[in-house]
Amino acid sequence: MLRVRCLRGGSRGAEAAHLIGAVVGRAVSGWVSRTFRSTSSSAAALPLTADEPVTEHTPEDCPVCAHNEWDPLEEVIVGRAENACVPPFTVEVKANTYEKYWPFYQQFGGQTFPKDHVKKAVSEIEEMCNILQHEGVTVRRPEPIDWSVEYKTPDFTSTGMYAAMPRDILIVVGNEIIEAPMAWRARFFEYRAYRPLIKEYFRQGAKWTTAPKPTMSDELYDQEYPIRTVEDRHKLAAQGKFVTTEFEPCFDAADFIRAGTDIFVQRSQVTNFMGIEWMRRHLAPTYKIHIISFKDPNPMHIDATFNIIGPGLVLSNPDRPCRQIEMFKKAGWTVVTPPAPLIPDSEYSHVFMCVCVCVCVCVCVCFSDVLSISCKMTSQGIWIWFSLLVFCIQMKE
Repeated sequence: MLRVRCLRGGSRGAEAAHLIGAVVGRAVSGWVSRTFRSTSSSAAALPLTADEPVTEHTPEDCPVCAHNEWDPLEEVIVGRAENACVPPFTVEVKANTYEKYWPFYQQFGGQTFPKDHVKKAVSEIEEMCNILQHEGVTVRRPEPIDWSVEYKTPDFTSTGMYAAMPRDILIVVGNEIIEAPMAWRARFFEYRAYRPLIKEYFRQGAKWTTAPKPTMSDELYDQEYPIRTVEDRHKLAAQGKFVTTEFEPCFDAADFIRAGTDIFVQRSQVTNFMGIEWMRRHLAPTYKIHIISFKDPNPMHIDATFNIIGPGLVLSNPDRPCRQIEMFKKAGWTVVTPPAPLIPDSEYSHVFMCVCVCVCVCVCVCFSDVLSISCKMTSQGIWIWFSLLVFCIQMKE
């Protein structure tokens, strides 16, 4: 799910900026905190020829506006599970899955998910859309695409995956939609499902940026990435070693999370430092990018690990504690640790997917059968709506 538009009367992250302020500036160090000197260049305007003229819009007219994860929601893109395919069992997929599930990928990679499974996932997503619409939220959907079609570039051959997770590929910063380059070959052309929507938003005044698309050649991946045990993964992650190399920029949008003018990111199996640096330069000087890390043997997508759900309020996955958590506490943040969920692990999911929530006004929509989290959330003054997405969650990488 991608939050496209938040209520214009909302805080737009001002509270978060005040809360962390100078503390973050002093505490966060490392690769992205080096002094940034922006350079700018101008090019002569070229004549524009188009079938349909692009109208000038002021920022007030733009339907896209979001600066954080918690402002009241007006409009959202919800993904589709239709035609979803199991990704081919390539090195980057192997690095993101545990050995007990490898036979599943080896057997079904490149094929569509079982029809009954997809049917249930589609039904669950439709119910979630229904909940959001009844809360007054405008729900938009990507185009249905046949992901089983094989494609070939000069560097690789693959089939597609799905358009079920807009949060993975798109991020809204202010009135700008940023299209992530991705890191899995099975997701190379996933952007095609969202292009009609993005073009519509662009015509209405939104900025539209596509990050440099990686070739996803063999050099982007450590072909000898040692994967044997969970202990191996912990050791490698602690050393900052991942299956993606620094050959070219790559990132998934879901590894970034917004808190006003501060945006937090993790180096993960799908987001490398070159990708983070591209975002840092692109968004500077208005926004600051801060790298944080977690005790996670297989980091991929920050929103199921560290989810900012209010000004100075964060849901933190107890299985993957943040190494910089004291920085947030010193800045006055409230850290909520949810109890153990009731759902089981699966090939495509983790029990703490309950951390991945959507804030709609002062209502928090939880996307799984995790009643155990409700007490924690209501204690922070947040009401809960539950959307049972068991089969859909199992399709989440």
